[in-house]
Amino acid sequence: MQNAINNLLQGIDTVIIRVSSFTVSKEWYMEKLGFSVLFEDANMQLAVLDTQSGVSLTIWGTQQAIVVNKDTASYPIFKTPDAAALRQELVNRGVKADEIIEDAYTKYFMFYDPDGNVLEACQVHD
Repeated sequence: MQNAINNLLQGIDTVIIRVSSFTVSKEWYMEKLGFSVLFEDANMQLAVLDTQSGVSLTIWGTQQAIVVNKDTASYPIFKTPDAAALRQELVNRGVKADEIIEDAYTKYFMFYDPDGNVLEACQVHD
């Protein structure tokens, strides 16, 4: 039974982030993070964004209030070779970013989109 599901699940295709303004968020993710649009459906208020990895990010507009609890939210973690340089670049671009946390294995920080959705960048120590 386990092999049947392993053959059918082939990894993560995309991560969905709900946003209050499709247009504002699409521009933010393109301008601030440098993502490009792979697919867009303005009627559905969604865009699939290229993250330069095997997993895309889909922003999807909603009329519901976006309520984010940083302590319980699910969020994507982006790889980076240099957490400090990335954090500084994001701050220079006007992105709200927390301070860097470092442990024996990683250096990481959280940052936020216009709706306060949690995003994280992580550098794994060699």
